[in-house]
Amino acid sequence: MAKPTVFVTRRLPNALLQPLKDAVHLHMWEEELEPVPRETLLEAAAAADGLLTMLSDRIDRALIERAPRLKVVANLAVGFDNIDLAACEERGVIVCNTPDVLTETTADLTFALLMATARRLIEAADYVKNGQWKEWGPYLLAGKDIHHQTIGIFGMGRIGAAVAKRAKGFDMDVIYHNRSRNEKAEKELGARYVGFDELLETADYVVSLLPLTEETRGLFGRAAFKKMKKDAIFINAGRGAVVDEDALYEALVQGEIAAAGLDVFQREPIGKDHPLLKLKQVVALPHIGSASVATRTKMIELCRENLLNVLVRGQSPLTPVTASR
Repeated sequence: MAKPTVFVTRRLPNALLQPLKDAVHLHMWEEELEPVPRETLLEAAAAADGLLTMLSDRIDRALIERAPRLKVVANLAVGFDNIDLAACEERGVIVCNTPDVLTETTADLTFALLMATARRLIEAADYVKNGQWKEWGPYLLAGKDIHHQTIGIFGMGRIGAAVAKRAKGFDMDVIYHNRSRNEKAEKELGARYVGFDELLETADYVVSLLPLTEETRGLFGRAAFKKMKKDAIFINAGRGAVVDEDALYEALVQGEIAAAGLDVFQREPIGKDHPLLKLKQVVALPHIGSASVATRTKMIELCRENLLNVLVRGQSPLTPVTASR
């Protein structure tokens, strides 16, 4: 029986892919920081039985319909809004993601981003590096307390619960909003379920960990920011497109909220001339929520094992988002 063919859309460590290379015909885009061009991806997918993709790769209906052999897409992310799930279901293509292995690392980054924004750490570090620190002052770069404040988490899944656990270590009050109640978080962490409006109006820190869906797209717009406290800080470590960035910029400039910490954006990479990057009260990161060496290694290994299970071992994938017909 002929070996299946797998295409990897970004350069990954050979040592991690070796078990896959031993079992399949593996082809890989050899750039780490440059996405595979669309035409190259379409051509490779047309001859592939499996794809190992990044969140930045658009796996849409047009690609699926040009890939008659495709059986499985292993996405190197917990999210999968880059993939047309309906088209995959129709064609019997299994979609897999990488949940669980990145939960704690992403929660670390989310809380670090909250702390950096609240205590103005990036601004303070630049102040020293730029030679501006001449004297001490009582309110020099004074920020906002974190301890004993209220954190409002929208998206109380695995990562949200892990963020809430960290917040409890700072004696924060935890409120949350979600499509459904998270009774485990309520029982173990003392998190309190509230409506969306109450979360916006009550929280000192509003943290979005939402997936991108038609319901969440642009959810944080002008109306949402106007309901927040004037000294509130907004953190987004979920998906960029849940935020209307023009509305966020306006809210920050008008003083409707105090600051924002952002790891994700509507369009990535964000351009250096984007208005949000001109504001000192914005901490912007290049989508590094799960970017620790250990976690990225586990994510790659999970993608590899999902591909091997489906294409070689005749087994079910470890972390399917969709199942084949």
